[in-house]
Amino acid sequence: MFSLPELPFAPDALEPLMSRQTLETHHGKHHAAYIKNTNAILAERSDAPATMEEVVRLAKRENHTKLFNNAAQSWNHAFFWQCLSPKPQQRGDGALSQAIEKAFGDGFNEQFVTQGTGHFASGWLWLVADASGAVKLIDLHDADTPIATEGQTPLLVADVWEHAYYLDHKNDRGAFLKAFVDKLVNWRFAEAQYEAARAGNAGWRFPS
Repeated sequence: MFSLPELPFAPDALEPLMSRQTLETHHGKHHAAYIKNTNAILAERSDAPATMEEVVRLAKRENHTKLFNNAAQSWNHAFFWQCLSPKPQQRGDGALSQAIEKAFGDGFNEQFVTQGTGHFASGWLWLVADASGAVKLIDLHDADTPIATEGQTPLLVADVWEHAYYLDHKNDRGAFLKAFVDKLVNWRFAEAQYEAARAGNAGWRFPS
């Protein structure tokens, strides 16, 4: 059985860009419900995998939509919390920054906001890397996640479901994404993910 991972910061640590009320609802209710539903589905089968990553991939292979939606959302949200930093961080000038500049020039933040704002309906905006170290932005619908696709390592994600921003940003997705990419990104976490991708490692794993 899987447990709801704790936030890696205090519930009010991201205010005013992301309020305690948002996190108590988003983490304490939405994320918790996905974990609960995943556990309930897995309790009905004898071959339940031991890790959330394996559950996501099993559900994808079996085309088990209900399990995939809940397990992938459990994983995506846990990864999203790791992508947030209470203190604004500079991107730095290391390997990840160089890869971003190669792919986007000096327009990464603008492209991030534009692509995420233009995404239709619910989903996630991901910065991913392939085995060569090349990076790109992909927006995926609903619960879809890069860990279900061979050869992609997620580095960073922004939740573009309305429950991520409707309280604090009055349904203004663009304002939320600008605040996220300008002031909330945990670049140290993204850099660690990038190094894992370049080394052929899995990177961050859902707590077991």
